[in-house]
Amino acid sequence: MNSIASLLHVFFAVIWVGGMFFAYLILRPAAGSTLETPERLMLWRRVLAKFFVWVWKSVVIVPLTGYWLAYSLFSTMAAWPTHVHAMHGLGLIMVLVFLAVFFLPFRRLRDAVDTQDWQRGTEALANVRRLVAVNLVLGLLVVVIASGGRFALLG
Repeated sequence: MNSIASLLHVFFAVIWVGGMFFAYLILRPAAGSTLETPERLMLWRRVLAKFFVWVWKSVVIVPLTGYWLAYSLFSTMAAWPTHVHAMHGLGLIMVLVFLAVFFLPFRRLRDAVDTQDWQRGTEALANVRRLVAVNLVLGLLVVVIASGGRFALLG
């Protein structure tokens, strides 16, 4: 069972963090330099709506499998190594940041695009971008901790 939990944990973490990396560092500059404001906002509304379906799955599956693995390997939270505590804390912050993105600026972006209020949409997208940047940094930090934390970074 731990093998399945580990597979799901890593699979959905990669989808979430990799999706943010692609969106922020690849799609955002390309869309910004080639599309006019209405087209760019409509693209982001559609892209984020589809991506967030997968992020919702990730914000459920990653914590559940993380808890499964942590408790099956270490029995109590007090026995978790430092790197597991770090991943846990950062992961919870990432979930909260995602919830903030989804329920605040993304909702405003969606509504603005649907009503063709391009100024409000531009402001909402800028807020989405800032929060996704925060979550991307946190996600990459978790990847560093997950891949090397138990060996060198946090003991």
